[in-house]
Amino acid sequence: MSELWRNTALAPEARVADLMAQMTVTEKVAQLTGIWWIDPAAGGMAPMLSESLGPQPPWDEVVTDGLGQLTRTYGTGPLEPREGMRILAERQRDVMAGNRFGIPAQAHEECLTGLAVWRATIYPAPLSWAASFDPALVERMAGRIGDAMRRLDIHQGLAPVLDVVRDHRWGRVEETLGEDPFLVGLVGSAYVRGLERAGVVSTLKHFVGYSASRAARNLAPVSMGPREMADVMLPPFEMALRAGARSVMNSYTDIDGVPAAADPALLTGLLRDRLGFTGTVAADYFSVAFLQTLHGVAGSLGEAAGLALEAGIDVELPSLNAFGEPLLAAIETGQVDEKVIDRALSRVLLQKCELGLLDPGWAPAEPEDVDLDDPESRALALELARRSVVLLSNDGTLPLAAGAPIAVVGPRADTFEAMLGCYSFPMHVLVHHPDAEAGVAIRTVREELAGSFDVTYALGCPVVGGEDADIEAAVVAAAGAEVCVVVLGDEAGLFGNGTSGEGNDVATLDLPGRQEELLEAVLGTGTPVVAVLLVGRPYDLSRQADRLAGLLCGFFPGEEGAQAIADVLSGRVNPSGRLPVSFPGAGSTQPSTYLASTLGRRTEVSVVDPTALYPFGHGLSYADATWGDVSTSTQRWETDGSCELVVPLTNESDRDVSEVVQVYLHDRSASVVRPVQQLIGAARVDLAPGESRAVRFDLHADLTSFTGRELVRIVEPGEVELRVGASSADIRAVLTLDLVGPGREVGTDRVLEPTVSVVPA
Repeated sequence: MSELWRNTALAPEARVADLMAQMTVTEKVAQLTGIWWIDPAAGGMAPMLSESLGPQPPWDEVVTDGLGQLTRTYGTGPLEPREGMRILAERQRDVMAGNRFGIPAQAHEECLTGLAVWRATIYPAPLSWAASFDPALVERMAGRIGDAMRRLDIHQGLAPVLDVVRDHRWGRVEETLGEDPFLVGLVGSAYVRGLERAGVVSTLKHFVGYSASRAARNLAPVSMGPREMADVMLPPFEMALRAGARSVMNSYTDIDGVPAAADPALLTGLLRDRLGFTGTVAADYFSVAFLQTLHGVAGSLGEAAGLALEAGIDVELPSLNAFGEPLLAAIETGQVDEKVIDRALSRVLLQKCELGLLDPGWAPAEPEDVDLDDPESRALALELARRSVVLLSNDGTLPLAAGAPIAVVGPRADTFEAMLGCYSFPMHVLVHHPDAEAGVAIRTVREELAGSFDVTYALGCPVVGGEDADIEAAVVAAAGAEVCVVVLGDEAGLFGNGTSGEGNDVATLDLPGRQEELLEAVLGTGTPVVAVLLVGRPYDLSRQADRLAGLLCGFFPGEEGAQAIADVLSGRVNPSGRLPVSFPGAGSTQPSTYLASTLGRRTEVSVVDPTALYPFGHGLSYADATWGDVSTSTQRWETDGSCELVVPLTNESDRDVSEVVQVYLHDRSASVVRPVQQLIGAARVDLAPGESRAVRFDLHADLTSFTGRELVRIVEPGEVELRVGASSADIRAVLTLDLVGPGREVGTDRVLEPTVSVVPA
């Protein structure tokens, strides 16, 4: 047997070709499978997972001819890191011994709010990353997550989610990076760079259009034209692929009747042929089998496997439902061509080669004691949480006076779970292990505020249901205080076990349960009320907003979130988060985002007003930067050239200030209907007292491009506006420029983001 494939001096392609030539069909197929091996004594799994997984073959049969991936060895139950390393090493040795080539499996875990492993740091949820408008900080976070994964011998992480929010009722809004494609791409690609730099394969989810399902129902069909797909849903993936992502995960949904998992135009024609992707496409969990059971486009699991392979899926996760015996049988009968097996196998083995898994002498890491929640990680979690908290309104009551008697009420005030998103380990896994502790220290808002204020507490009501409600106790507490802090929001969970998260879609954007009743009751006391929202999506507060003394929002801010909230309420931190999703006005069921055309906004021809209560990009501070005169280097912007935009800022206050400068494009006249404005640049600028800085944006004309009538992306000459401001509604300067020169087509090599520099003014 040739050992050329073990020679690290050869090109990976040559090594893989040598290995493939020696493999049987059965051995090839084994490399395209993954397994979520559940110890029967480990306890329950998330809803729908155990049902979809079905009966598992004996472990020694699973590894007989090799194995492509090991799913969530750590992320299934509360394992000490050392014990998880022992189990993973044992399974890897079994996998290597079970196949004649000694090839190990690729191990993957979830890492959406940090590594989803017991005792690992729980960072803020992705919507908070976006609220920070700080890609450099997100990249640092991802790097630390990746470093922890490599220490645990984990090769691949299933993040980030790049779905652009189109309807805030969708349960998975908390997992996203917001409603603007540029922001999603900017922050998502930063996460990719951090994870990949640590040597971990980043997996982009969910390709593509998943978040645009009808009525915001999970897995529901998508009705979307090619222009919306190209201009709204696709750019974040383009940016993240350019950042170096080595894996993509398909969407569950169908677009105009074709499931993504069975769409060669999407997974091969677009992803590979047009975008140049060369990595692996991993099936979202059970999506290959869903081609038969949910979509009805396959008559058998073998046919489903063939459709997925033809489309471009390379590895089935997290089971052998379709790519196991059903695929082998379909190959035997000629229903599936071995060519598609070889195509997928070459990609899978190339990635294993990149990861060193084909190198001679590779061995699993030996168990060791690993601190997954060290002080540096906790400090980073706190920094990100602080920069993501958004102050939505303030009548001057905030910051709270030190030592003041305050009432702290509400269902999210005294529970650490209020800080955590649905893919955090406690909310995703530990709900099935009620006797296990959280694994990391997480304080509550009540506990954090009690250190600085004279606190009286009352629950008021639960998040949902009313059997434990005592709204009158909350009223009494509020009436006897100088200020009432009411902490409201979501309980993260999966498929009905919560109010936010996967499968927890809603019909309206009213606060869950009796929380609005509680809010009205404490407002009725006459005591100034500051509302704190700990949520996974925006909610309709239009009926109370003008009566609140202050309103603060944290999008599941992680294990240090309570301190971040307390720091902002007390004034120790100057709030600087900005909304990545707009908050709805009256009529909360309107599936609308700021990225709308003229007729998608308020008009005289409809009585329904979709105007946001708090717009995209909005966020207040206790002290603000003073803006100077915004200028551009030219009034004539060549259609193949750049213009420089300069924004001077000064901090005239006596405290640190952090401003987020946002640049929006408005096309006054175009050959197709365009959004009134869309984000094309953003920069966070930190200013010490008395400091002045200037933000310089180098804006290439490619940033004005859109998909024209011929469904080709073009830069079109004409008059445009650069609207520069502190939010999409707080525009500080409007600069009119003429795009001059010939119209031109642009491709996937176009400029996707501006070059930004911050210099002394």
